[in-house]
Amino acid sequence: MTAIALPLPEEVQAARDGILAFADKEVLPRHQDNADFFEDSRALFDEDGRFSARLIELITEVRTASATAGFYAMCVPQALGGAGLGHLAYYAAWEGLFHKCGPKHWLMLYVLAHWAFGPSKLLEQVTEQAKQTFLPDLMNGQQSMCFGLSEPNAGSDASMITTKAVRDGDGWRISGRKIWTTNAPIADYCVVFARTDVGISAFMVPTASEGFEVQRIIKLFGHIGGDEAEIALDNVYVEPWQLVGTEGKGFAAALYGVSLGRIYNSARSVGYGRWALEMALDYSQTREAFGHPIADYQGVSFPLADAATDLHAAHLMGINSAMLLDAGLPAVKELSMTKAFSVQKGLAAVDRAIQTHGAMGFTNEMGLTEAWHSLRIVNVADGTNEILNRTIAQRLYKGDLDL
Repeated sequence: MTAIALPLPEEVQAARDGILAFADKEVLPRHQDNADFFEDSRALFDEDGRFSARLIELITEVRTASATAGFYAMCVPQALGGAGLGHLAYYAAWEGLFHKCGPKHWLMLYVLAHWAFGPSKLLEQVTEQAKQTFLPDLMNGQQSMCFGLSEPNAGSDASMITTKAVRDGDGWRISGRKIWTTNAPIADYCVVFARTDVGISAFMVPTASEGFEVQRIIKLFGHIGGDEAEIALDNVYVEPWQLVGTEGKGFAAALYGVSLGRIYNSARSVGYGRWALEMALDYSQTREAFGHPIADYQGVSFPLADAATDLHAAHLMGINSAMLLDAGLPAVKELSMTKAFSVQKGLAAVDRAIQTHGAMGFTNEMGLTEAWHSLRIVNVADGTNEILNRTIAQRLYKGDLDL
């Protein structure tokens, strides 16, 4: 059965089915074979909160295995050596992975090249020397990257960044600070956005560069470690070939990266929401109270029906926005609507699933609180709901009234 009238294109369906089969073969067994390891936070993280060597090894294994199987770079443009499947495949694959794996089997985060961690359309404008230098190991999963845009005083309004790239001969020297840089603690490269004489520019910077330092791990929700970091750049030298695109035109690349992030987080929200809803539906049919399964009570079943309705709408919005982008349209309003709606409804669905499970919903073994944490974060990441509503309103007042 399907709730969507128009089937996904055959190549997108095949790619999604293939990547889910890959997760069955390569992701779930790694979690099962290393169950004690994944349950022990002290094993997952070093003393300073960084991923442990063993965890980095497992992550790299998944990336490289996926690259070998042809899935890791399937949405990367053909000009960079990928399969070029585009935004719809990107949305469908991520939604499927989050739905299938849930938060407990989170190595699936490394099955598909995430826009900020690996190769994507964002890198189409890098120089030929850059492609030869770093692209091969990004494509084969041996190395990863991060996206250095946000700063302590420049979050939702990224145009306020103060990191500077000052001319030094043919190159530049970059100084400044970045924050909320996901994957930075294990990344080999960072796309750093900095102000030059002619505007905001983007540079591909090896994280091993002199003057580049991951200063601290940002820990969330009481966890002892994580993959968010604050970065300091002190007079980091970059050569002309490390410039991404045209000098002064880096903000457009930043906005496109954020757009990819909004597709990803919309898919994550729907996927986790569906995963949690199905758990709640199963539990409500087996858990009894006052002589009946709790599914018999409207106070339980009707909120789950509402959650299913909202997730269906969010799913359709995500597919539509991805198709608009694949058609070459900016979809600014539609993507803003999709992300704002999806993250709120996904979070609400997980919260409802927790409520349905009662006290069991809070236990580590269920994984529901992990999904809740994840979706609470994405209600802020890549554009807060308030910023997205501002964008939607601006588009409407400019006459963009198609709904």
